[in-house]
Amino acid sequence: MEANVRFTHQALVEQSKEGNRTAQYQLYGLYVDAMFNVAMRLLTIREDAEDIIQESFVEAFKKLDSFRFDSTFGAWLKRIVINKSINHLKTKRLVFSSLENEGEPVEDIEIESTNSMDVEKIKIGLGQLPEGYKQIITLYLIEGYDHVEIAEILEITNSTSKSQYHRAKKKLVQIVNEL
Repeated sequence: MEANVRFTHQALVEQSKEGNRTAQYQLYGLYVDAMFNVAMRLLTIREDAEDIIQESFVEAFKKLDSFRFDSTFGAWLKRIVINKSINHLKTKRLVFSSLENEGEPVEDIEIESTNSMDVEKIKIGLGQLPEGYKQIITLYLIEGYDHVEIAEILEITNSTSKSQYHRAKKKLVQIVNEL
């Protein structure tokens, strides 16, 4: 059955490349909710996420000729959504403070099991993090990017990505413990 789903998506992509509006609408329907969730995790403002989703689908459909099935359509589209979300945040002047002592090792904070931290508290804590911290945590823990990729996406250094991530984890633990 999974092969059929892949074939169906591939067929929809091929039909969309040819300008088939019905196929484009079907692709949109298959991916809009997941992509909205990605945008919301990064942007947190519903209206911004909705705008980014619309822009992302328009761009994806315009650039379908460059899609070569090297990855899934969803992964390709997700990258567009993330890039557009990050660019949107940059226009709002999202600032990442750089590592103060670049050669100094950063202490790793382990987030303990969810038994000691209520998932709802973690969600609240994420919402209270400064924007830069929230973006690093989201990209690393939720979206699964490594620090090299995050550095490239956010146009920061690898060490800044690592330091911001560790600071964000520390701040998140502090916020959750205070809740």
